[in-house]
Amino acid sequence: MNPIDNSMPEEWKKFYITPLELTATTAPSNYPANLAEELRSGVQNNTRLRLASNLEDSQIKISGIISGYNTTPIAIQQGDLAAKNRLTVSVNFTILTPTKGLEKMEFTSSRFADYESSEQLVDVETRLLESINQQVVQDVVNKLLSNW
Repeated sequence: MNPIDNSMPEEWKKFYITPLELTATTAPSNYPANLAEELRSGVQNNTRLRLASNLEDSQIKISGIISGYNTTPIAIQQGDLAAKNRLTVSVNFTILTPTKGLEKMEFTSSRFADYESSEQLVDVETRLLESINQQVVQDVVNKLLSNW
């Protein structure tokens, strides 16, 4: 067994990710489904957990609300012009487990990626979200492996 998996209780075998909610009005409508798929792959590829086909078969329930999706100017230059912009995504996660009764862990993953101000968000959004999603998935995996 991988030593990193020793931090998860042995009874954890399967996980389930509920459909992610979207409260950030500026996020693309398909973003919750895309992030959920990235989470499924990331948890399966980086832990010993396997995806359950339904909630009842799982020992871990992961749910989330995409609460922030904002672009802000950064690296302000002379004349109040931004050299770069930053896309920031915030997701509020809840992880429920049967460890010691029913344990609940809540945390927010807020990650960002920068892009040149000469670029339009619509042109770079896919690339930025790939980077942000990798970071968000790593945050969830780290929580799952964090010595319950």
